[in-house]
Amino acid sequence: MERTRDRDRAALPEPMRREVRLLGDILGDVIRGSAGPDLLADVERLRHAVIDARGGGWGGGRDEPRDGGAAADEIATLVASWSVEQAEQVARAFAVYFHLANLAEEHQRIRNLRERDTGQEPVRESLAAAVAEISRDSGPEHLRELLASLRVHLVLTAHPTEARRRAVVAALRRISGLLDVLDDRRTAAADRAEARRELHEQIDLLWRTSQLRVKAMDPIDEVRTVMTAFDETLFRVVPAVYRELDRALAASPASAYTAPAFLRFGSWVGADRDGNPFVTAQVTRETATIQADHLLRALENATARIGRALTLHAATTPPSAALRRALAAAHAAHPELLAEIEARSPQEPYRTYLLYAAQRINATRVRHADLAYPGPAEFLADLRTVQASLVAAGAVQQAHGELQHLIWQAETFGFHLAGLEVRQHSEVHARALAELRPAGPPGSEHSAGPPGSEPASPWSPRTEEVLATFRAVAWVQDRYGVDACHRYVVSFTRSADDIAAVHELARYAMAGGRPPVLDVVPLFESAADLANAPDVLTGMLALPEVAQRLAASGRELEAMLGYSDSAKELGPASATLRLFDTQARLAAWAAANGVRLTLFHGRGGALGRGGGPAGRAVLAQAPGSVNGSFKVTEQGEVIFARYGQQAIAKRHLEQVGSAVLLASSARIAERTAAAAEAYSGVAARIDQAACAAFRRLVEADGFADWFARISPLGEIGGLRIGSRPAKRGLAAPPAGAAPAMDLADLRAIPWVFAWSQTRMNLPGWFGLGSGLAAVADAEGPDVLRRAYRDWPLFGVLLENAEMSLAKTDRLIGARYLALGGREDLTEMVLAEYDRTRRLVLTVTGHDRLLANRHVLSRAVSLRDPYVDALSYLQLRALTALRDTDPEDHERERLERLLLLTVNGVAAGLQNTG
Repeated sequence: MERTRDRDRAALPEPMRREVRLLGDILGDVIRGSAGPDLLADVERLRHAVIDARGGGWGGGRDEPRDGGAAADEIATLVASWSVEQAEQVARAFAVYFHLANLAEEHQRIRNLRERDTGQEPVRESLAAAVAEISRDSGPEHLRELLASLRVHLVLTAHPTEARRRAVVAALRRISGLLDVLDDRRTAAADRAEARRELHEQIDLLWRTSQLRVKAMDPIDEVRTVMTAFDETLFRVVPAVYRELDRALAASPASAYTAPAFLRFGSWVGADRDGNPFVTAQVTRETATIQADHLLRALENATARIGRALTLHAATTPPSAALRRALAAAHAAHPELLAEIEARSPQEPYRTYLLYAAQRINATRVRHADLAYPGPAEFLADLRTVQASLVAAGAVQQAHGELQHLIWQAETFGFHLAGLEVRQHSEVHARALAELRPAGPPGSEHSAGPPGSEPASPWSPRTEEVLATFRAVAWVQDRYGVDACHRYVVSFTRSADDIAAVHELARYAMAGGRPPVLDVVPLFESAADLANAPDVLTGMLALPEVAQRLAASGRELEAMLGYSDSAKELGPASATLRLFDTQARLAAWAAANGVRLTLFHGRGGALGRGGGPAGRAVLAQAPGSVNGSFKVTEQGEVIFARYGQQAIAKRHLEQVGSAVLLASSARIAERTAAAAEAYSGVAARIDQAACAAFRRLVEADGFADWFARISPLGEIGGLRIGSRPAKRGLAAPPAGAAPAMDLADLRAIPWVFAWSQTRMNLPGWFGLGSGLAAVADAEGPDVLRRAYRDWPLFGVLLENAEMSLAKTDRLIGARYLALGGREDLTEMVLAEYDRTRRLVLTVTGHDRLLANRHVLSRAVSLRDPYVDALSYLQLRALTALRDTDPEDHERERLERLLLLTVNGVAAGLQNTG
């Protein structure tokens, strides 16, 4: 192990080593200057202790690791010797350090991306590589067919897994910009000195900024947080992704083909009300308004900027007849505005018309009806008129340069930015209809409310809010178009009746008026619902509203698969295998029924919630289930991890796009189908044994209370990282009764988050070892090795488990497990860990975890000692809290210490839930 850490330290790239050292030294200076040398001394004592115990870390360490148990006891004694106030300060120092170290890693990743892109060969997992492979293997005609249907739909959610405050994220962004200055060899000495001064200033600000939120986030806070990703990254990176595809196509036999705008964005932020009473109809209306405002401002600025630059004279680049007609129509409709623009742009028709278009975008935003565009289609028509005129006049470079970027942006974002997707639980709908139906069918005079009721609120507040949601959807569609909000996701869909209920509620809401356009999406989450999914879709085809939408959309239908709750119910291995089986059955159903089915993957950021590398996950999907279209959620901390930096965002979007292209190609689909068929028996045996092991643990008597005691599950809500409660809470406890710990009602995010804090990461691997053992004992390990080599899904399953195991620390995890006082459960967990680790290494052929993923292995190995420091501090707080009277005056301090360590461990492990 020590030799491994030595190799990891030696392999650390010099620029990253330099930045980590610089940021760490400045943080040390800040701590010394603001809190005194004693705090810095304690931080250093703990840092050296955990490094010595491990034998390595970013800062180096002893040549030989010490005895684990003895060293752990000494570290626990050290952190127990401090006052709670001092321990809190030490925890804060390590948490801030991790934020800075993450920044240095992010910068190194960007450097790596630049170094790989030499231009000689397509970068691995890039769009160019996918285009080259498909052109070579299947020919340009097949490539054109795939591109014609290509669609990657990314849905941003407010699932509460981003533990960092927005103020902390903003400070880190400023520090990142200063690191860019220092990393640029062209930076002058004076500018370099100023950047270093500012770096001290910003790190001092970061240190003095509270890591914990004082006020809970509300849904509009979440909306504005996501808008940061759009403003800073998404709007600008989308055309860069399309340009890469365009460049690849120019070099391929399909060179006459312009890259399609294949990306679309959706959002649950401000629209997902499943278990979140704070997302109301008013919030959804306000969300749509905020999104449109950000998008229209961006389009206006881009249109005006490009227009000002297009100073082509009418004599050198004569306008086409269509552009002349458009200018004449603009003159007739708004003579004063055109006269003002032309005064600044004499005989520059392209500049004139685009500046006029920018004014119309502004009018659209401020709702100036006479000048506003009716919708994005008319804006795109104007841009294409300008583009066609430029091409006809020979200005091809101008036509397909920045103007093409603007066209791509308008095609991708429309005027609404991201389609809002409402989500609600099927049980909420059932309760509302139970109240509404006795008053008569929708639209009847009695359905307006019970006799004698007030018109403003004829129903219970919960039912009235359900109805108000449909009126909000209609309002959004009237103002921003149908694309702005037409999907309605039904959690825990059990039959087609749950889909029919949504349409019935819409009719009640509109009281005889025209209901909004709705594409109701069933969400299959439990094992029973996954098994029943094809039958539900068959039942949907018989619904008149669904038949009408199928006819209007070219028989397009959408179904969502929930990774989080299925993994919490079945365990990671069984959930993965059953989701694959469900995808295969749904793909066969779609082919048999002539339906263009899009599967919507509700994947979390963490491995225990379906997370992991997105590109490999796409390639592992069931054959026929991708078929040119892939839709997936982007949740919590994943949004800023993937879309916080333009270079990383571009790489991620390329990886997903290229994987969708490849997964849709005939060759990949045939290979995946053959492997799935060959190893179906292996999958069934793993599923049965893995699920049984997982259920044996979570169904053990007293497990839920034991889990609450060994982890910070109950305290995580104090982080205030999202507006949504940790439990759905559909049913209230009896009057006077204390709320019980119920795993069935617990959301998947706190389940995964809490386990990651214990350093066991159980939701990412538990049960897999039992599943592998069942096959190895019956058939030998060689069949597992072949499945790992040949079947992409099985490879991804093992690689994700390996990553989760690598982030697991058995020694520290055992100290958490011991807090529960249940040796039987502790032994069950540790035995399954040992079994899973041993068999994963046996099947993969690795001599250590992540042996074939050097960068990730290095990152985990070098982080571990620093995460250990926070874990020992957390164990101190957690142990005291479990043994402290709730009225104790020290309790508030202990809870704050615990939450600081939770925040820091999340930053150190780089995942929450």
